[in-house]
Amino acid sequence: MASSQDAWYLSLLGLAENFRTSSPPNIKLCIQCLQAVFNFKPPPRVEARTHLQLGNILLTHTKNIDLARTHLEQAWLLSQVINAFDDVKFEAASVLAELYEQQAQSSLSKPILRKAIELSQHSVYWHCRLIFQLAQIHASERDYELASSLLGVGVDYAHISNAAYTRVLFLLSRGMLLLIDKKFQEVHPLLNQAGHLVDGWQGSQYQKEYLKVFFLVLQVCHYLMAGQVKSVKPCLKQLQQSIQTIMQPSWPTDESLWCHNATVPGVSGPNVGDMFIWMPKEHLYVLVYLVTVMHSMQAGYMDKAQKYTDKALMQIEKLKIVDNRPILSVFQLMLLEHIIMCRLVMGNKSLALSEISQACGLCQQQPRLLVTHQPQLHTLLGLYAMSMNCMEAAEAQFTAALRTSQERELWTFANLNLAIVYLRAKREQELAALLDRIDPNTLPSHSHSLRAAAFYVQGLQSFFQARYNEAKRYLRETLKMANAEDLNRLTSCSLVLLGHIFLSLGNSRESMNMVTPAMQLASKIPDVHVQLWASAILKDLYRMCGDPVRENEAFQMHCNFSQMLLKDHFQASQMPEHNLTNWTDGSFPMLVGNPPSTSDTLL
Repeated sequence: MASSQDAWYLSLLGLAENFRTSSPPNIKLCIQCLQAVFNFKPPPRVEARTHLQLGNILLTHTKNIDLARTHLEQAWLLSQVINAFDDVKFEAASVLAELYEQQAQSSLSKPILRKAIELSQHSVYWHCRLIFQLAQIHASERDYELASSLLGVGVDYAHISNAAYTRVLFLLSRGMLLLIDKKFQEVHPLLNQAGHLVDGWQGSQYQKEYLKVFFLVLQVCHYLMAGQVKSVKPCLKQLQQSIQTIMQPSWPTDESLWCHNATVPGVSGPNVGDMFIWMPKEHLYVLVYLVTVMHSMQAGYMDKAQKYTDKALMQIEKLKIVDNRPILSVFQLMLLEHIIMCRLVMGNKSLALSEISQACGLCQQQPRLLVTHQPQLHTLLGLYAMSMNCMEAAEAQFTAALRTSQERELWTFANLNLAIVYLRAKREQELAALLDRIDPNTLPSHSHSLRAAAFYVQGLQSFFQARYNEAKRYLRETLKMANAEDLNRLTSCSLVLLGHIFLSLGNSRESMNMVTPAMQLASKIPDVHVQLWASAILKDLYRMCGDPVRENEAFQMHCNFSQMLLKDHFQASQMPEHNLTNWTDGSFPMLVGNPPSTSDTLL
C-alpha cells in the first residue's frame, strides 16, 4: 500500500493528467500540479519523469523556454544514472538536444546525443532515432562527411538488429547527403543497392511504397541535378504513380502504420526499430509537386510548371493551418524560386518581382532560410535586373550570389549570366577574365544542361564578334546536347540565334529553316523574348522574299510582343519592390512585408 507521501504525489500526477486531457485543456493548473510534486521529494524515477513532462508541456503550450530547458536538463541529468528507464532517459536527451539546436547551440546538443547514442545500444528504436538526429545536426552544419559516416553506422546497426525497413531508410538518407554533397561517384552504387532492396522487399506493402517514393525522389533529383530532363521522365512518372497510391483515401494514416499497436489489415505490427518515416505523406505529396515543377521548368514547359506550382502552394497553405512545420516554408521558397524563373521567361516581370518579394518575406520571417537561400535570391534578382536591362544591378546581384554561395552549379549559372551581361555591355576585358570559368570543355559542373548553356554563351560571344562560322559550330553543339535531353528553351534560343547568323550572312533560306521551328517552340514554351526576336527576323526575311502580307503579319506580331513587354516593364519599374535590385547584403529594404497568402496571390 502506498504511503501517505506517495499518495500525495501520485494524486497530483493524476490530477495534472486530468487537467492536461480535459476539453479544453487547463495547462496552467496542470503545470501547478506537476510543480507541486517536487514538494513531496518523490523517488528519482518520478522526479525525472515529472521534469520531462513539465519540460514538454512548457515547450508545447507556453513561451517560457528557459524554464522548459531547466526541467529538461534536470530530467536528462537524473535519468542517466537510472537503469531500465529508456523512455524518459532518451526522450529527455532527444528533446533537450532539439531545443539547443533551435537556440543555435549545437555545441551543447551534440555531446548529449553522442552520450545518449552510447547508452542506447540495447534499445533499437532510440539508438536509430538518436543517430538520425545527430546526423541531421551535422548535415545542417554542412559537415556531410561526418553525417554520412553516422548514417553508415545506422545502416549496419539496423541490419544486425533485423530492422530491415530502417536499414533502407538509413541507406537512402545517406544517398540524399551524398547527392547534396555532389559525391556522384559514391551515389551510384548506394542507390543501386537501395533500389535492389526496395524491388525485392518482402515486408509490408505500405512500407515498400514509402521506401519507393523516397528512392524515386532521389533518382529524379539525381537526373535533374545532372540536367538530364529527358532521361528522368520514366522515374518521374513512376514517382507520380507511387504518390497517387499513397494518397488514396483507402491508404492507412501514418500513425496507424508506424505505431506500437498497428491494427491495419496486412500489418501485424512493425518491428520496434522500424517505426520511422522520412516525412508525412502530405509532405511527400507537396515534394512530388515540387520536383515536377523543377522538371517542367528545366524542360521548358512553363504552363505546366505554373499549374503544379499553384496546386502545391494551395496544399502548403492548407498544411500550414494544421501544423506549420519549417520544411513547408522550404518547399514554398523552392517553388517560388522556380516559378519566378518561369515568369521571367514568359515575360511577366511584374509578377516575378512580386514573387521575389514574397520569397524575401519568407526569409525575413525565418532567418535560417536566408542563410541557405541568399545566393538563390541574388541570382533571381540578377535575372530580373537583366530582363529590365538594369545591367549594373544585374552584375551586382550575380557577384553577390558568387560571394555568398558554396554551390559549384550556382557559381557556373551566375558566371554564365554574368558573361551575357558583359557581352551586352561590350565589356570585353571583364568577359575575357571570366571565360576560363565558363569553358564548356573544362566546366567544373556535373550538369549536362549547364554545359550545353556554356556552348550557347560561347556561340553568342562569337556572334557578337562577327565570327559566324565559329558561332555556328558552338550553337550546333548546344543543339545536339539540348535535343538529347529535351532542353526546349536552349533549343529555341540556339535556333533563333542561328537564324540571325544566317540572316547576317544573307542566307535567307537557312535562316527561315532555323527561325520557323524556333518560333513554334518558343510559342509552345512560351518564351516571349525568343518570340520577339524571331518575329523581328521573320519580318526581315519576308521583306527579302517579297511577301508583304506575311511581312506585315510578322511586324504586327513583333509590335504585340514588344508592347506587352514594354507595358510590363513600366509596371515593374514603378513597383516599390524594384528597389530590391539594390540589396546585396544585410537586411532587406523596408518594403518587404509579410508574404500574402497563396489564395490572395492566385487571385
